[in-house]
Amino acid sequence: MAKKISKVLLALLFLILLVLGAYVGYLYIAYDRLPDKQKLTIEQESDAHLKADVSYRAMTYNIGYGSYPPSYSFFMDGGKKSRADSKASVEKNLRGVVETTEKIDPSLAFYQEVDEDGDRSQHVNEVNWLRNYLLGYNSLYGQNYDSPYLFYPFNQPIGKAKSGLITMSKAEMTDAKRYSLPIETNYNKFLDLDRAFTTTKIPVEGSNDLIAINVHLSAYTKDKSVQEAQLSKLFNYMEDQYKKGNYVIVGGDFNHDVLGNSPEVFGTSKKRESWNQPFPKEDLPKGFEIPVDGLAKAKIPSSRKLDAPYDKETAKVTLIDGFIVSDNVSVEKVQVEDNEFKYSDHQPVYLDFKLKK
Repeated sequence: MAKKISKVLLALLFLILLVLGAYVGYLYIAYDRLPDKQKLTIEQESDAHLKADVSYRAMTYNIGYGSYPPSYSFFMDGGKKSRADSKASVEKNLRGVVETTEKIDPSLAFYQEVDEDGDRSQHVNEVNWLRNYLLGYNSLYGQNYDSPYLFYPFNQPIGKAKSGLITMSKAEMTDAKRYSLPIETNYNKFLDLDRAFTTTKIPVEGSNDLIAINVHLSAYTKDKSVQEAQLSKLFNYMEDQYKKGNYVIVGGDFNHDVLGNSPEVFGTSKKRESWNQPFPKEDLPKGFEIPVDGLAKAKIPSSRKLDAPYDKETAKVTLIDGFIVSDNVSVEKVQVEDNEFKYSDHQPVYLDFKLKK
């Protein structure tokens, strides 16, 4: 009897190892990075051009693939959930994103974590949603990643997701491209997924172009060399465009503390996560800055940790979203729109600016 039990247990162990090995093999076989410098398609609705010395507004908004209402907590942050509560919940959050955008009324908008398809976002095509409900904008979509099916957590696997970045502009956009960012090459690449930034030229009447860059840097990597390499590639591209005489605006989720002292500003723990280390402003190319005037005084965060449902009094918040601008862009105002994280784990940041003559 004991021998039979031992044989059954060994057979079960062998089966488990076989399934595990097959799954690991699937992850590596299915994993594929998009090529660098990939040309992107622009959907044009307007042929308007920007003008120098005219006030415009840019907005950046990580929409959290429509899955993070205030009640939500995420397993990778120490919370409980891995997927959106329902398709209705995703669509409700997307309606809020559209309404928020209409309220801010940006001429140029950068969105991150927009799912084209995903188990985690209940298979709502959020790319089409934004394009269908935000009228009058030209748009481009650049894929960040198309992840294989991730079977964790075991009680509710986060599954498969195709997600990326959308840039929308009321002015004509040309020559759009996607640039791959360095990532970890070990197993962590399955956790932090692929990363990229997208670029487009926006013609300016009687002047050089505005280069609009949309970026979402890595969040969960603990390898500082990867974070440094990502910033280096972004900075090199910015500097190259600036030297050509172009205006440059970068909007995005930097996964770095843009204030540098957010724990003091928001009264949170001084223990840093991998995604809220101070932004290395000293490494910015000459002629660039991160506009932050008034943000510390306003004390409105742009991101919350998803370890628990949102509570204004206890939430772990920070400011990791914003803009980088070249010095031929005159900054008039920068502000975080406070909607108490109704539609995402991020809040939009907007920038009023003029292009210098």
